[in-house]
Amino acid sequence: MELLKRARRLTWMMLAAAFALMWLLIAVACLAAFAGDRLSWWSVGPALAAAAGLTWVGLGLITRVMDRRYPTRQVVLAAVLAVVAAGVGGAEPMGWGYALVAWLSIATLHVPKRSAVLISAGTGVVAVGLAMLSLATGRSGMDAGMGVAEGLVSYTLIYAIWCALMPLTTRLWVWIWWLAEEAHAGREAHTRLAVAEERLRFARDLHDLVGHQLSAIAVKTELATRLSDVDAGRAKAEMAEVNALTRKALRELREAVRGYRELDLAAELNSVKGVLEAAGVRCEVRLPYREMPDGVAPVFAYAVREAVTNVLKHSTATYCDITIRFTEHEAELSVRNDGVVRHTALDLGSGLAGMRERLDAVGGRVTAQPGGDGEFLLTAVVSLPLAG
Repeated sequence: MELLKRARRLTWMMLAAAFALMWLLIAVACLAAFAGDRLSWWSVGPALAAAAGLTWVGLGLITRVMDRRYPTRQVVLAAVLAVVAAGVGGAEPMGWGYALVAWLSIATLHVPKRSAVLISAGTGVVAVGLAMLSLATGRSGMDAGMGVAEGLVSYTLIYAIWCALMPLTTRLWVWIWWLAEEAHAGREAHTRLAVAEERLRFARDLHDLVGHQLSAIAVKTELATRLSDVDAGRAKAEMAEVNALTRKALRELREAVRGYRELDLAAELNSVKGVLEAAGVRCEVRLPYREMPDGVAPVFAYAVREAVTNVLKHSTATYCDITIRFTEHEAELSVRNDGVVRHTALDLGSGLAGMRERLDAVGGRVTAQPGGDGEFLLTAVVSLPLAG
C-alpha cells in the first residue's frame, strides 16, 4: 500500500509540474517586460489573478482525474481562466501563453483519443490567435519587433509542439498510474481468493477426515440408546465402538490441524519476496531444482520468515538474497542482505534465539554475523536425514 501511495504522489507531482513551469515562464516574461520598461500593471494584475485561479482549479482537477472522474464544469472554468491569463498577459508561448498549455495537460486526461486531439487542435488555434492579437496590439513584450508573417510561423510551430507533446506526456503518466492501481487491486483480489480457497480446502479436509467418524458415532449412539433396555451387552459393545471412533476422530483432527499450521516453504518465499519488494528491497530467491528432503521445508520456512523479519526491522537493506541448497548429507539456507550497522547486527532480539531452538530440535545450527560493506549473512544448516 505504501508503494502505491508513493506512485500516486509521484504521478500527481509530474502532472502538477505543468503549472510550476507555467509560473516560471510567467516570471521570466514579467522580468523581461520590467527590464524593457514595458510592464503594465493594469494587465499583469488581472492576468496574475487568472493564473492563480487556474492553478488552484487545475491542481484539484489532477486529483479528480486520477480518481477516474472528469468534472466538466471545473474543466470549462479552468479553460476560461487560462484564456483570460493568456489573453490579458500577452500570449507568447514562452510566457503567459503557456497557461493554455498547462490547462491542456489536464483537459485531455480521461477523455477519448479523438476528443483529446480535437481539444489539442482547438487550444492551438486559440493560443496562436491570442498571440497574434497581442503582437498586433504591441502587448507581446517578449516578441516586440517581430513581423506578422514571422510571428505567425513562429507561434504556430511552437504551439503545435506544445499541443502535441503535452497531452501525450500527461496521458502516459496517468495511464501508468492506472495500470499500477489495477495491478494492486488484482493482487489484493488474488490474495483474497487464495485465502478463500485455503479455507475451503481446510473445510473439505475436515469433512473428509472427520465427517465419516462423526456420522458413524451418531448412528451407533442412536443404536445403543435403543438397545439399552433390550440388550445391555450389545448396547455396551456399541458404546465401546463409539468411544474408539471418538478417539480416532480426535487423532485425525489433530493431524489435520497440525498439517494445516505447518508452514509451506514455497508460500513463505513468495510472501517474503512480496513484502521485501513492497518495502523497496530487491529480492533474489535461488532454489534447488530437486524436491526438498522430507521435513526440511517447514524448518526452513520458519527460518526464512524470521530472517526476513530481521532484515526489515534491523536494516536499511536495498537487496536480500535467499539461497537454499542441499546435498546427500545436509541442507543449507542462507539469507544475505546489506544496510546493516555493526552494533545493530549484534542485537537482533529474540527471533534469532527462537530460530536456534527450532534448528537445535532437529539437529541443525544457525550462524548470523555481519560482513563487510554493511552486509549481514544468516545461515541455517540441518543434517540429513533430520533428527527427531
